[in-house]
Amino acid sequence: MFKFIRQYVKATDWFYLLMCVCCSALSVVTLISIGMDNGGFAVDSFTGKITGLGNYRDVLIQAVASLLGLGCAVVLSCIDYRGLARIWPVHVSITWGLVLLTLTHLTIGPVTLGKNPGTTDNYSWIVLGPLSLQPTEMAKISFILTFAMHLDNVREHINEPKVLAKLLLHILVPVGIIHIQGDDGTGIVFATIGCMMLFAAGLSWKYILSAIALGSAGLAAVLNFFPDKLKGYQVDRIMALFYPDDPKYRDIMQQQKGGRVSIGSGQIFGNGFFHDDHSYVINAQDDFIFSYLAQCVGFVGCAVVLALLFGIAIRTLTTGLRSEDHIGTYICVGVFATMAWQIIINLGMNTMLLPVIGVTLPFFSAGGSSALMMYLCVGLVTSVYMHNKKRLFSD
Repeated sequence: MFKFIRQYVKATDWFYLLMCVCCSALSVVTLISIGMDNGGFAVDSFTGKITGLGNYRDVLIQAVASLLGLGCAVVLSCIDYRGLARIWPVHVSITWGLVLLTLTHLTIGPVTLGKNPGTTDNYSWIVLGPLSLQPTEMAKISFILTFAMHLDNVREHINEPKVLAKLLLHILVPVGIIHIQGDDGTGIVFATIGCMMLFAAGLSWKYILSAIALGSAGLAAVLNFFPDKLKGYQVDRIMALFYPDDPKYRDIMQQQKGGRVSIGSGQIFGNGFFHDDHSYVINAQDDFIFSYLAQCVGFVGCAVVLALLFGIAIRTLTTGLRSEDHIGTYICVGVFATMAWQIIINLGMNTMLLPVIGVTLPFFSAGGSSALMMYLCVGLVTSVYMHNKKRLFSD
């Protein structure tokens, strides 16, 4: 066992894994503090005895999911990523089969397919008794692998209209399924992953600039002339950013305004963890964990957190650059896109620069599915690292 560990540490990108573990450890500490703020353990009102995990349930799930994910990442890194791409029928059937089950909205005993845990139209969860799973998180891994293989097969002809049309269909089909679920935030992430992988594969600038122009014009047209094509709360969340003090949007902006106040209250060095006078932030354990973390560790701590997150993202990209084949590069670009865009969108939500669309902060936001998915992505990148001998600046 010790021999395997020594050999693995020597062969793997241990610094990359260490940065990921540091993020997860800080996430668990933050969730413990949030749990304390919200009342801690569940307690019997008459006897005063602890009856359950209460607000520490998120802590347990995050810690277990992160440890399990790290173990899966180690195992996955030992498997050649090219083999994982070639068995696409297996992981596509499993992951997207589970996604399609959420469209049924069925409840059979302790099992609920297509659970909506919030107040929006997001029915993307499967509940198994006390456990819950968001299949679209696992489907990201499958999508990255299959799209990387698709790009590798057609890379010499990517700018031919027929080939490009099939590639766009490969992106639009999963985005469409996720839109039907009601999870448009995840759908946007899928679209950005596909677009960045297309760019890495050599998509012509004429297509890129045309897509940006058409997309911008289309969004402006929908907001101005066809707002009924969007869901009511989506339009309100977008418009509220332009008119944050309008009484009409007071309830919608409450979360983001609270998050911004929370970030500012941390000042330079923060107020620390584990006390009961933190500024209240709605869903601090989920999409707005950065706001809570900012008031605990301040500007200096936030700089460290962002350095860790963007360090992981950049390391992912440089691993792709040293890959000896295109498919390894495309996989790393897909994982980079997953991390980078989720970070950018989540920070934009927390700072009132973007509307709230339910995108988590990688490694930090509470959620077993999200944590496990991120470590599976890390496993893929580490597999590319370990199964290539080419170095970034080699001849």
